[in-house]
Amino acid sequence: MRPGDEELVRAALRAARLSGSDVPIGAVVVGPDGTELASACNARESLGDPTAHAEVLALREAARRHGDGWRLEGCTLAVTVEPCTMCAGALVLARVARVVFGAWEPKTGAVGSLWDVVRDRRLNHRPEVVGGVLEQECAQLVDEFFRHHRM
Repeated sequence: MRPGDEELVRAALRAARLSGSDVPIGAVVVGPDGTELASACNARESLGDPTAHAEVLALREAARRHGDGWRLEGCTLAVTVEPCTMCAGALVLARVARVVFGAWEPKTGAVGSLWDVVRDRRLNHRPEVVGGVLEQECAQLVDEFFRHHRM
């Protein structure tokens, strides 16, 4: 873990709290100099889009703002919950340098839990991964959402 990783996850938590009816997951992308390029929350329900995960939406916006086309080399993606396979694949393809996340996701996680897409040696890009940053705070946000939506 590097200095500043907790603050990145805190920024992702702020984004997650804007999710409305979606599962509260937030993501932030910062450039190599630490400048925030994008933040997003899950928007599958509000957009009616199965790919509207926080990570994908943040990567799209960051690519528009970064100035190097779709390549996010040197950038860091921080997210409140371990990315799924779709999001892990997207961040590898975007050439993100680092992934920092909060809560582990043993059912769908693809950055070390169920799968480890981002560190597969067959891929041509493998970002650094830091997991478990503010884990309890991130997990609690999702747990509370499901506790209220299952009643």
